[in-house]
Amino acid sequence: MFKCQHAVVIALAAGLAACGETSTLQVSDGTGPSPKLPEPNKTLIPTVNIAPAVGWAPGATPIAAPGTKVAAFAEDLDHPRWLYVLPNGDVLVAETNAPPKPDDSMGIRGWVMEKVMGRAGAGVPSANRITLLRDADHDGIAETRSVFIQNLHSPFGMTLVGNDLYVADADKLLRFHYQAGDNILNTQPTKVVDLPGGPLNHHWTKNVIASPDGKKLYVTVGSNSNVGENGMDQEEGRAAIWEVDPATGSHRIFASGLRNPNGMAWEPTSGKLWTAVNERDEIGSDLVPDYITSVQDGGFYGWPYSYYGQHVDVRVEPQNPALVAKAIAPDYALGPHTASLGLSFAEGSTLPNLTEGAFVGQHGSWNRKPHSGYKVIFVPFADGKPTGMPVDVLTGFLNTDKKAMGRPVGVVIDKQGDLLVADDVGNKIWRVSAQ
Repeated sequence: MFKCQHAVVIALAAGLAACGETSTLQVSDGTGPSPKLPEPNKTLIPTVNIAPAVGWAPGATPIAAPGTKVAAFAEDLDHPRWLYVLPNGDVLVAETNAPPKPDDSMGIRGWVMEKVMGRAGAGVPSANRITLLRDADHDGIAETRSVFIQNLHSPFGMTLVGNDLYVADADKLLRFHYQAGDNILNTQPTKVVDLPGGPLNHHWTKNVIASPDGKKLYVTVGSNSNVGENGMDQEEGRAAIWEVDPATGSHRIFASGLRNPNGMAWEPTSGKLWTAVNERDEIGSDLVPDYITSVQDGGFYGWPYSYYGQHVDVRVEPQNPALVAKAIAPDYALGPHTASLGLSFAEGSTLPNLTEGAFVGQHGSWNRKPHSGYKVIFVPFADGKPTGMPVDVLTGFLNTDKKAMGRPVGVVIDKQGDLLVADDVGNKIWRVSAQ
């Protein structure tokens, strides 16, 4: 066993996968309102199946769904991960990556994971800026760009309320004054509230959206571990969605037990808050499905003690049966290890047959054989709830050698009703429009 473990460490450093299991189910089996959940398959060495990042060849693009076409809205960006469309149609993109978090890479496991993420395209330094893209002539290509805000700390989520632009850094929520048409924000921000960060900041991305009336902000804070292995004292305020009063900075936990929530959006029919969540790793290629779910005020969604309701994760010590009994099962599974991050409802979409439901950006797996994710999907909705199986909207991010030419993250509908997709490995923003 020691020889195998030692060999894997060496192999991973070279970008190879040495030990581990393979899937026995299809991704579709772990998709929908009632996913198949096989018995956990915990191996001595976690399954590692990296799609090394290689970028796009000149002229190459992803593959768009029938009836649609895809083209680059903006190119030559620096790790673009998240998008926000301003009321005047300008598009903000967070060019960002993980902040320094030295405690995350401590020990053999941390060192291995650092190498894995580097091979997957997540090892570049963060540009720490938000860039403004403007398509003034509405031809589907951003002809001008400007550095909108710089010297941030791994920014991610953005939302505008009146003339207040809120930006979620890796460790704080900031407020900037904004006037319509601004190309650059030079004013100093005001800190609204500190967010969990520090030298151990396992899931560093923080997203923010505003309530429909603008009186509250909702902020995602991912866990500081896979399943609590760093100690629950490191999880204070994490694996949760916060509700923040922007006027005072006071906050409370709106929902908890969400391992790594990223995308958030208001479902237009029901008015409910929905989020996209990355579930846990290292118990097999078929567990655990990532998901989208409506979020209940005060709801607990299982992490780390259980998944998909009351399915107990025996790796977690000590157990908490009382919390497990309260765990809410998610609404809709998105397949195991798909790394589903981006979430945007189709309100305003002009894409054929893609006007009632949710777009989801799937960044792609590292802990599954074969790969999963690496595409943008559409989950149909009816009467405010998911219905049926998802539809592929944008595929072809892996080449024939199973290397990643791109990895989709943030998704958003622009003012023309087209879908914009942030591709952090390809360093592009893709625009999907009706053919």
